[in-house]
Amino acid sequence: MRLKLTAFAVAAMLASGASWADMAAAEKWVNQEFQPSTLSKKQQLEEMKWFIEAADKLKKRGVKEISVVSETLDTHVYESKTLAKAFEEITGIKVKHDVIQEGDLVEKMQTSLQSGKSIYDGWVNDSDLIGTHYRYGQTVVLSDYMAGPGKEFTNPGLDLKDFIGTSFTTAPDGKMYQLPDQQFANLYWFRADWFARKDLQARFKAKYGYDLGVPQNWSAYEDIADFFTNDVKELDGKKVYGHMDYGKKDPSLGWRFTDAWLSMAGEADKGIPNGLPVDEWGIRVADDKCTPVGASVSRGGATNSPAAVYALTKYIDWMKKYAPPTAMGMTFGEAGPVPAQGQIAQQIFWYSAFTASMTKPGLPAVNANGYPKWRMAPSPHGPYWKQGMQNGYQDVGSWTYLKSTPADKMSAAWLYGQFVTSKTVSLKKSIVGLTFIRDSDIRSDYFTKHAEQYGGLIEFYRSPARVAWTPTGTNVPDYPKMAQLWWKNVAIAVTGEKTPQAAMDNLA
Repeated sequence: MRLKLTAFAVAAMLASGASWADMAAAEKWVNQEFQPSTLSKKQQLEEMKWFIEAADKLKKRGVKEISVVSETLDTHVYESKTLAKAFEEITGIKVKHDVIQEGDLVEKMQTSLQSGKSIYDGWVNDSDLIGTHYRYGQTVVLSDYMAGPGKEFTNPGLDLKDFIGTSFTTAPDGKMYQLPDQQFANLYWFRADWFARKDLQARFKAKYGYDLGVPQNWSAYEDIADFFTNDVKELDGKKVYGHMDYGKKDPSLGWRFTDAWLSMAGEADKGIPNGLPVDEWGIRVADDKCTPVGASVSRGGATNSPAAVYALTKYIDWMKKYAPPTAMGMTFGEAGPVPAQGQIAQQIFWYSAFTASMTKPGLPAVNANGYPKWRMAPSPHGPYWKQGMQNGYQDVGSWTYLKSTPADKMSAAWLYGQFVTSKTVSLKKSIVGLTFIRDSDIRSDYFTKHAEQYGGLIEFYRSPARVAWTPTGTNVPDYPKMAQLWWKNVAIAVTGEKTPQAAMDNLA
């Protein structure tokens, strides 16, 4: 139903500087695109009115266009194609929103940090770089900005307490450096319909002596991988595999490990969000300022510890024995959609960012009613893992601004970052991309009614356990440079050029 603006509301908006054209555009977008929302339509329009007024101040200073960048995810494609257009029509500021591969984005940001030159006005950059931003002194500290020069451009309805990921974007100095834009966790993924089959349950029980179900440890995961690959072999007319991964020599190979693969094996110290003094990269820090002192076991670290070597060994063995032969030559992006194609029984460490693309009607892993045949659950732990350690990885792509950006351009990009995370649009964006940032969206009536469509994702994000899945923390002093070391060293173990122990010794 079209929302009618009262004469009083129109008069108030005009008096405050919001034009007829801008409010008409806001009303169009609120009615046609920004539904459902946790706000009423009246509240949405009031929020849009604030954005119009704030943008007008910047337009008077000559800001007509900004450029921002984010990685290739459904959420960011929606921002680039839809929300950027909405922002331009409502505020009059044009947004060039590039969507590029994550490796390219990190490389461009590294160039910008090193050169001191502005490439983009705003970046959706993973909170994995929080240690870098904290140390380099080239990132706008949002806590200071919102209280100082950016106060007039900070949405009074931003509601930071509603964001579920701000602990990950806050540095040891207690200040927030980044604003979460999207989040997703790495979880166990499995074909619930296959696991529920009585014939397969009976065969599994007869062979292993226990029930087929969600594995709690790596030994059980390996049993299931072997069972589907070598005993079941074929289902629904297709060859099936008990495991899926990727192994191409590519920057994304490093993410497989820095994204908490080693901590799932039990390599880090206890403590949430990241183990202290040793984190999931195996880096030891000496004090509360997170001063790194080493990564090798000989220096008190854990990058080449028994748990880390065990994790790398199992990664290689499982991929060779239980995954499709093509997995060895795949990257993160290429491997992500494979489980939905109907040949994979389980994946120990699956990125829930793929939920949206794996719930599309017509896929082999989706029922005729649109509900997935698969489910997600907490990943099983390795033998070195102990209660209180990090459970897995959570990606928190966050709006990040550099001091090298001209002040007014940065303020306009800050407006856009707040716009695409605002309560007016965040629930709709969550439905499109399923990368939640606000607690109010997760607990909305919409997701209560449709939880069954998402294979356990809603239940996971509503549980208090979600905090045990954490991004790279502040122990890592220079993510862009150090991430490169990981994939290059892991790759030589995958190809057999070095043993897992030698590869991890070299990395440490």
